[in-house]
Amino acid sequence: MMRMFVEGIGLLGPGLDGWSAGRAVLAGDAAYVAAPTNLRASDMLPAAERRRAGVPIKLALAVGQEAFLQSGCDTRTASTVFTSSGGDNDNVHAINGILATAPREVSPTRFHNSVHNAAAGYWCIAAGSHEPSTSLCAYDASFAAGLLESATQVTIDGAVVAMVAYDHPYPEPLQMVRPITAPFGMALILTPRQSGKSLAALEVEFVAGTTPETTMPEAGLEALRIGVPAARGLPLLSALAGGKPAQISIAYFADNHLNIRVTPC
Repeated sequence: MMRMFVEGIGLLGPGLDGWSAGRAVLAGDAAYVAAPTNLRASDMLPAAERRRAGVPIKLALAVGQEAFLQSGCDTRTASTVFTSSGGDNDNVHAINGILATAPREVSPTRFHNSVHNAAAGYWCIAAGSHEPSTSLCAYDASFAAGLLESATQVTIDGAVVAMVAYDHPYPEPLQMVRPITAPFGMALILTPRQSGKSLAALEVEFVAGTTPETTMPEAGLEALRIGVPAARGLPLLSALAGGKPAQISIAYFADNHLNIRVTPC
């Protein structure tokens, strides 16, 4: 069992425009109304980097910035864990198209945005951070993998960790074989010790064997949870929004899962 504390939350998705706006919806106090994800370039980035930022960069920086602003933590002193099932899916499609035709000339911007840790690189530029950063990909278990890695770093290293999960749809024809329904991102600032800014304690346990996943009671939010790998974290956000003790389960690889106990501070 690994124990840590949540000090900040970031959220951006369809009909969930930030944690302040989305909290009431996730707590069941307001109706969920689906709407296009409000993507915008972060003002943390210099102008040149803003122009090169694609959808995943915008998602990751938006939710990361919101979580840090809420927590008051210094962006320069926190480790980061970025997790995504695909990375920059638009760029993957574009590069595949270039390589399927002649001449096969991939621009430097496309190339450097194609690597899976591109979001981490942009974040380090924007945040002025030289702290360790991990970038993960675990297909539909990407959120669970990111949370497990973050919990390990908080517990073993005593680090403050910003976990950022994000995904967005592929263009066709890739979308046909790997459907992702909407751009979605979320971030958590996780600390090893409780403080006056702690929102809740999380106890995370890796458990062998399958168990029913915790689902969302609202149909639209459940469709979002199923349709976007990063949105597998919605039940955790819902528990945090509700402000009551909760126990949730999130599926992991090979018929394993994570048990997460949420205790408000």
